Amino acid sequence: MNEFLLIFRKDNSKEAQPSPSALQASIKPWQKWLGKLDAEGALVSHGNRLRPEGAVIKAGKIVTDGPYPDIKESIGGFVIIKAIDLAAATEIGKDCPVLDAPWNGFVEVRMLSKEV
Repeated sequence: MNEFLLIFRKDNSKEAQPSPSALQASIKPWQKWLGKLDAEGALVSHGNRLRPEGAVIKAGKIVTDGPYPDIKESIGGFVIIKAIDLAAATEIGKDCPVLDAPWNGFVEVRMLSKEV
């Protein structure tokens, strides 16, 4: 079994921002999906939702505020799953609730490597 990082991205445009009630309604599908992955033994680690504020460290140890709210998309969260290969991990990602969310979300699937 291999490990994969599922990165949940979302549209940052003002038009794509959910109402408080839409945001609240989105919680149950996430709980159901993550519970299913856990019950199947596919969930390795559940990453919490990422807050919008942060910092970016660049070469020369230069620190700037980030991520930047003016970019089109941002990372909203992530999980680590187990799957046999990229195709299987992608199938798991197809059931992610972010794809049905009103903020035009999408999933990036990346295999984790034990190599440096």
